[in-house]
Amino acid sequence: MKLKETRLVYLKELLLGGKYESIQSEKPSFHPSEIANAIHSLPDNEQVKAFQVVDKSIWINVFEYLGYDSQQNLLSQLSDDEIAIILTKMSPDDRTVLFSQLPGLELTKYMNLLHGEDKAEAHDLLGYAKNSIGRLMNTDFFSFRHDITISKAIEQIRAEGKDNETLNMIYLTDAEGKLIDDIPLRRLLLHSPDKMMSEIMDHSFIRLNVNDKNEDAIKVFKEYDRVALPVVDDENILLGIVTIDDVLDVVEESDTQDIQKFGGVESLDMPYAKTPLFELVKKRAGWLVILFLSEMLTATAMGFFEDEIAKAVVLALFIPLIISSGGNSGSQAATLIIRAMALREITLKDWWKVMRKEIFSGLMLGGVLGSIGFLRILIWQNLYLYNYGEHWFLIGLTISFTLVGIVMWGTISGSMIPFALKRFKLDPATSSAPFVATLVDVTGLIIYFTVASIILKGTLL
Repeated sequence: MKLKETRLVYLKELLLGGKYESIQSEKPSFHPSEIANAIHSLPDNEQVKAFQVVDKSIWINVFEYLGYDSQQNLLSQLSDDEIAIILTKMSPDDRTVLFSQLPGLELTKYMNLLHGEDKAEAHDLLGYAKNSIGRLMNTDFFSFRHDITISKAIEQIRAEGKDNETLNMIYLTDAEGKLIDDIPLRRLLLHSPDKMMSEIMDHSFIRLNVNDKNEDAIKVFKEYDRVALPVVDDENILLGIVTIDDVLDVVEESDTQDIQKFGGVESLDMPYAKTPLFELVKKRAGWLVILFLSEMLTATAMGFFEDEIAKAVVLALFIPLIISSGGNSGSQAATLIIRAMALREITLKDWWKVMRKEIFSGLMLGGVLGSIGFLRILIWQNLYLYNYGEHWFLIGLTISFTLVGIVMWGTISGSMIPFALKRFKLDPATSSAPFVATLVDVTGLIIYFTVASIILKGTLL
């Protein structure tokens, strides 16, 4: 790690010093991703200076490794001619991702810097739904008719394959452009060059539909361990490919948004370090206000039990312990269920199976905490660390039974809220831990004082 950090600092010094020749002669040589990382770590006003030091032959490689915020910063400061070079040479899928994040006026400006087929292609890809496979599709790939020889296919690959994103798989189509097979490149090399492509087909291939959602691509890539998959339309016409690097970007973005939502924050539009202060406050304030107003119900609930608290002040000592245990168990359950839903381990029809499991889990977890709570009162009372009075045993039972009830209620609530949101076509991640905790806080007080009024009736109450 120290070597990597030292290398990064050294690279930044070379870039800012305009010494690209030194960068090229460095052994081992710097990868475009390292150069991009160095540029990204610089202040905005120095990023363009460093980028322009880089040889234009690898501009596009470096640019595609940059994050969106750095890409936008460079585009805002480079000349139109320099921008045109970058946008024209970008792979169609990466260009579509960039364009889909730009404001309307900027998108129009940059779109007009493209010409001919590049401009038409950009328009077509942006026409697909935002979270569809079409937005991730790369139209640079090799496809051949099934009625040509292997030698002719290899000859074309050698002539045109230099800038192709992936060459491990080629695709065969019929006379109408319909996908009929995909063939690993190694299969071409292992057969006689005189053979026809149709002779080495096995008619077994996986494909994605251009209108499929990104989540579908993630599932297929995971299931079949592929680095690229063909994309077809409803008539099976081959349109492009989706590569694993783009799918991993989608996974990272999706997981980031889910984590932020689960923490009670609206998903950020850019990295935390680049998010303006006002925007950061705006994204966090909404949930905080909602949760604060919800927590007011806790005070309201306590007001209903004012007499009980006045008669047995000792009960107030355990309120934080009681409600936090319920909130923690609910947050645990919500986390497990939301992740299981994301991995498609469970679906809506599994709600009863989950509830049944969480009821028993809650009972056992509550039993563990309840036992510890009772032992705490027992030990403190007998070691004279605190005097709970002559009814300490009943107080211990109250705490113990309450913990069983509230932990079980927490696990049920935390596990069922994601199902309810999913049923109404909402994002289960919005059943955030703070929301579940707030719900259990309010209901936990009711459980606590209801149990207390039953066990302590005729004694303290």
